[in-house]
Amino acid sequence: MTLDLSGKSALVTGGTRGIGRAIVEALAGAGARVVFTYRASADTAGALERELAGRGAEAFGMQGDAGDPAHAEAAVQAVVGRWGSLDVLVLNAGITRDNLLLRMSTEDWDDVIATNLTSAFHFGKAAYRPMMKQRAGSIITLASVVGVMGNAGQANYAASKGGLIAFTKSLARELAGRGVRANVVAPGYVATDMTSGLGDKAQEALQTQIPMGRVGTPEEIASVVTFLASDAASYITGQVLNVNGGMVM
Repeated sequence: MTLDLSGKSALVTGGTRGIGRAIVEALAGAGARVVFTYRASADTAGALERELAGRGAEAFGMQGDAGDPAHAEAAVQAVVGRWGSLDVLVLNAGITRDNLLLRMSTEDWDDVIATNLTSAFHFGKAAYRPMMKQRAGSIITLASVVGVMGNAGQANYAASKGGLIAFTKSLARELAGRGVRANVVAPGYVATDMTSGLGDKAQEALQTQIPMGRVGTPEEIASVVTFLASDAASYITGQVLNVNGGMVM
């Protein structure tokens, strides 16, 4: 099935690396116009803009802190001001600060909650009125298998991702009557910068927990996001799609 997002405008948070970058590329490849946010690397963002322009796509990056409500409002207004609507919002920005709870600092807790969960509140709130007025839109939140089943040493990350699931379901109930859908994609272990730091033994141990016997790719997650962004998913809202090779069934 070919997914066509021509004429749609999208905003992706945390869009310059890993799963976020794959989502930006997939949405643009399906014809969407895309704004992506990023925190640090302007060089990486510029390279992505040029790469997508070379493919005939219309996309640009906006630098800022995902946890800053002013940044969220500015990003939404940039999309609406430039293209007249915000059709797709992908809440992907995320960080990890792993440690056992006994050793976890308050700063590590606060940073993860602010970037992973509170940023979704800010961007969701900023997108709420434009999507409600246009009576259409798709909000897709990137959670995690950890938010479904928990994980030792990741209490902050699991709490943020579990919170995203509850947040998105609540948003789906609020906006369904206005034609706006909200869904969650919960990836399992995916080959990204976040997982590359694990040693060989740790990666082998992870793979034994996955019935399919391998980690996923960013592109496999991006394809599910693109489906949820499209009209092919027009009767799907409030759902959690676990994309994890069978880790959670």
